Amino acid sequence: MLEGDLGRLRITPPRAPRPADGLWQHTCCEIFIARKHLPAYHEFNLAPSGEWAAYAFAGYRNGVPLAGEELDPRIAVRRAAGRLEMEARIRLDFLGYGGRLAIGLSAVVEDENGALSYWALRHPPGKPDFHHREAFALELDEARH
Repeated sequence: MLEGDLGRLRITPPRAPRPADGLWQHTCCEIFIARKHLPAYHEFNLAPSGEWAAYAFAGYRNGVPLAGEELDPRIAVRRAAGRLEMEARIRLDFLGYGGRLAIGLSAVVEDENGALSYWALRHPPGKPDFHHREAFALELDEARH
């Protein structure tokens, strides 16, 4: 959820849901999912436009794009005065997850001048790096997903 003067942000208009590249270069939300204590993880980029991207990583930033109808996340966007909310439903069953999960929730926000800011539940030391395991701040048990 974003709150504030949305007129000062670049937010892509709604489009037909579809996979798209480069979403992190504009306003979007990012979700990182991993089994706790294992190097492999997945990343989902979700844009207010309804576009999305998915990636599978064997280890830190060692990944490939994913595609397929089974991935198609359901993205709902609600806008009101000074407020933008995004909700997404992502199927994890075909990705083989079980046990304790580590989740990173983050957002890239583009202002009216094209400058990007980076937001996350937790940032590792130094510059923002959503792929860093210290950014996977939320933990879920198998029974909750």
